[in-house]
Amino acid sequence: MPRIAIGGFHHETNTFAPSTAGFDEFVAPDAWPGLSCENLIIENFQSINIGISGFISTAKDAAWSLVPLIWASAGPSGPVTEDAFERIAGILLDGLRAALPLDGVYLCLHGAMVCAHIQDGEGELLARVRSLIGDIPLVASLDLHANVTQAMLDNTDALVAYRTYPHLDMAETGVRAARLMQARLVRGTPFVKAFHKLDFLIPLTWQCTLLEPGASIYRRLGELENDAIASLSFTPGFPPADIRECGPAIFAYGDDRNTVETVVQTLASDVENRKDGFAGRLWSAQEAVAHAIERARSAKRPVILADTQDNPGGGANSDTVWILAELVKQKAEGAVVGLLYDPPAAQAAHRAGQGAELDISLGAGSGLPGHAPFETRVTVVSLSDGAFTASGPFYDGSRMQLGPMAVLEIGGVRVVVTSRKQQAADQAMFTHLGIELARQGILVLKSSVHFRADFQSLADEVLVVAAPGPNVADPAELAYRNLRPGMLLGPNGPAFEQESDARA
Repeated sequence: MPRIAIGGFHHETNTFAPSTAGFDEFVAPDAWPGLSCENLIIENFQSINIGISGFISTAKDAAWSLVPLIWASAGPSGPVTEDAFERIAGILLDGLRAALPLDGVYLCLHGAMVCAHIQDGEGELLARVRSLIGDIPLVASLDLHANVTQAMLDNTDALVAYRTYPHLDMAETGVRAARLMQARLVRGTPFVKAFHKLDFLIPLTWQCTLLEPGASIYRRLGELENDAIASLSFTPGFPPADIRECGPAIFAYGDDRNTVETVVQTLASDVENRKDGFAGRLWSAQEAVAHAIERARSAKRPVILADTQDNPGGGANSDTVWILAELVKQKAEGAVVGLLYDPPAAQAAHRAGQGAELDISLGAGSGLPGHAPFETRVTVVSLSDGAFTASGPFYDGSRMQLGPMAVLEIGGVRVVVTSRKQQAADQAMFTHLGIELARQGILVLKSSVHFRADFQSLADEVLVVAAPGPNVADPAELAYRNLRPGMLLGPNGPAFEQESDARA
């Protein structure tokens, strides 16, 4: 019976974001359980859409003996502090030392972690694990937005990434990782690897696999994977990470070097040939609200505005009020905005009680330059403790713990305020507060793409809005310092030139 150690360490780092991720951020639960150790991992990750859950279920079916180490995750933000990384990595490594000898190690990772003292968080973690365990199999699952590095590839037997954005296949990716572990155990020797980095950044908003060209590329990926290819992955990358190895990557594993290298180059050519499709219109707040009001007059379903640059799933603080203020200014009655991260406002609403009216300052708590709170009078429509179970396909089964929440109304415009940052990607975030989503004229969601999994079927139309915020939609607008020279800041963007880059 194989004895396999398992663990997880998740962070998606936007190096341009205003907040860092300290140890406390990894301890607190949000959409996923908080920091969990040993058998609590098995208990907490039953039937959740995340890689480690799929791995555990497959391992149980195979009657493997699992040795759970540590799971830790914090919401996307600026860099992970040195203290947080070293403490969590230390717990994981201490657990591994105590567990040896082992037959294999599985880690559920993101792949885009940047630390205050290390550019490549996962590469460093995997190198430390490899130095401890020797040549036993080490397999990791990754997010589709991973910035895969050479160190990550060199220190693992296999990496396997999600194939959907919205990420509906996170648990399924854990299942595929378990199958790769099984194949590696059976063969007894490492797979042949091939790795290719692309030379252009892909904006997050247009990486969606429900849209073209992503839909066709991932369909092609599935067709290329066969008996000779144990695994093939394409990670479009996480652009707002100012590190040298930021950007898209393709990697594969198999038995024959020529076959593995050929399949990687075939998929790379397919991505290159379709790169013009990784683009779309970005609306201003004023244009989007005016268009949505006009459209809502005749539409039978809501018009959705994606507030992509304040998406907490991309490292923003979910606290900008540009679109909210524009809705109120243009008298967009029947509009709903969510989720606005503002713990003091949520607490004030709970103190005042349902039905109360109060003067309040909304948003802008992160102190970004040029951002100011929205000073207004609100009515408290409804309240909750922020504890509910997600019902949509992305957060499927997650037991949300978002702290005190409130629905506040301003002249017919309602805003859902929360005490913990969380991307607006599940209908239950609104419905548990009494909001009937299908009856709204306009929905503003602080999300880039994940909302599409649970909301797109509701929408008459979707507009991607570039209101000011730190999750910048166009990489050409970011002041990179560390990106490798010659990298294109977009599929057809300008090339980054380190020597002459004076924007910073």
